[in-house]
Amino acid sequence: MQTDPIADFLTRVRNAAAAKHQRVDVPSSKLKTEIARILKEEGYIATFKLVDENKARKTLRVFLKYTPDRRSVITGLKRISRPGARLYLGAAEIRPVVGGLGISILTTPKGVMSGRAARRARVGGELLCEVW
Repeated sequence: MQTDPIADFLTRVRNAAAAKHQRVDVPSSKLKTEIARILKEEGYIATFKLVDENKARKTLRVFLKYTPDRRSVITGLKRISRPGARLYLGAAEIRPVVGGLGISILTTPKGVMSGRAARRARVGGELLCEVW
């Protein structure tokens, strides 16, 4: 049993990008699928899909994105709110990541959304991670 499946997901994506893999497979969950959706919308990954290879458990397959000179689009991933130290922010407390070049991902009462979308909707929540 994992104590922090979101940190495991982010670490797998970080390691796959550093090793220049085309894709990475992770155990699926609704939250991980929503994080992958935001990463795709913001242009950090090429795409993702749910794969049903194993009948017992679905797998989330994330296809990574690279620049023409084979550098990863994702230069950094950081888990902020952890099971032992949760971090909740109000809408006014959500700050830009790396001077506006990165994104933050939050869980809010209106669902999982980027920091920019949460500020626009004037809703706060738990700050899951930052990507740049």
